[in-house]
Amino acid sequence: MEDDKIFEPLSLKHAPDIKVTPPGPKSQAILKYQSEHESSAVSYSKGMPMALKLGKGATLVDVDDNVFIDMFGGAGVMALGSSHPEILKVAHEQIDQVTHSLDIPTPTRQKMVETLMKILPDELTRVFFGGPTGSDAVEQAIKLARYNTGRYEVIAFEGAYHGMTGTALALTSDEGHREGLGPLTPGVRFIPFPYTYRNPFGCPDENVDLQAAETLERVLSDSHSGYSKPAAVILESVQGEGGTIIPTTRFMKRVREICDKHDVLLICDEIQAGLGRTGKMFAFQHFDIVPDIITMSKALGGMGFPISAIAYKEKLNTWPTGKTIGTFRGNMIAFAAGAAGLNWMLDNKVCEHAAELGKKCMVKLKELEAGCSIVGEARGIGLMMAIEMVKDKKTKEPAPDFAKKVRTYAHRRGVMIEVGGHYNNVARLLPPLIITEELAMTAIGIISDVIRDIEKEAKEG
Repeated sequence: MEDDKIFEPLSLKHAPDIKVTPPGPKSQAILKYQSEHESSAVSYSKGMPMALKLGKGATLVDVDDNVFIDMFGGAGVMALGSSHPEILKVAHEQIDQVTHSLDIPTPTRQKMVETLMKILPDELTRVFFGGPTGSDAVEQAIKLARYNTGRYEVIAFEGAYHGMTGTALALTSDEGHREGLGPLTPGVRFIPFPYTYRNPFGCPDENVDLQAAETLERVLSDSHSGYSKPAAVILESVQGEGGTIIPTTRFMKRVREICDKHDVLLICDEIQAGLGRTGKMFAFQHFDIVPDIITMSKALGGMGFPISAIAYKEKLNTWPTGKTIGTFRGNMIAFAAGAAGLNWMLDNKVCEHAAELGKKCMVKLKELEAGCSIVGEARGIGLMMAIEMVKDKKTKEPAPDFAKKVRTYAHRRGVMIEVGGHYNNVARLLPPLIITEELAMTAIGIISDVIRDIEKEAKEG
């Protein structure tokens, strides 16, 4: 790809390069210390056991000098990869000036807002910065919706992941995150998302999206549905942790129409799918709609600096002074890095790169799907891709053990991925958007070989 000339210098040239099967001895020592002193809730270092010492672009190096291709990008945080020189430059400069200002304005904060105004639709005129995580953005979005409507309930979708705090966790459908915690924030109701591969309706597959939308219409219209009129409907523009489930334009436009009809606010969660991931700056832009509120975080910080925000329509700008506050909504380093990162994305056509490279990756993944008995479906949009692992294509029985093996075997061969989905049977790929075609194809080749090896193991019993 022509734009690889821009992106190639950002990553290490020789990747992957596995010198000792991970975790090597130095990693093992640090992992042991972590297990003895940190919480048992630690997860990523158990699925991908290693201790990191260096990141450069779409490549990572552990303390044993193994070099990996990063196909996970910090769960989407590292959209521009590690150690991006222009982002590092402005971050270092900001550290020497002012690092924290609550919501007292600074030129750096203004530049961040001006940058967001360049990329947001004209209808979304207001920005509010919350705490440092995506969960904070979701909490603020729901609070804003409830304040403006005077209503409390919220409708979310099966397969949703919106965060791990109070209301955000209540909006997250995965029982594994909710189990044993007792009652969560009340007033959240779930309906099916248009997950065509695992059709929740029993209708022809081509009608799943309409059935999902009409379920929303029914529960809002039928006074005996058991649903009170909600403050908002919240959905991920593309579901991430749920398994990279991509809705149709028909579904999204119908949901927008239904929300308008019933005077219900529509919130699009763009925390993982937004900011270039899907090949457009915001994932909802694929579907020809504009939500009332959007949530942003992850890639918003440029290179892992913590920040979150919501953007919303002018009619919702009704909060009195101090109605919602937060100490860490004034992280100047994140503002500086975020603005630099977003402007670099615009200047270097990163969205277009993600869209084009994503299509090339999906050609290879679809070939894998067609030729492998344990791949139920490969799906993706931009550089947000997934491989759903099954025991059998006909029954579609989920194979979470196969997905975990994909992660483990790929890691041992120098490629980092993660696992998600309704049954934890989906291998998920979220590489930095600056990954080159060569690195991406090398990684997909390794993942494909790994899956064929797992298939062979399964057949041999």
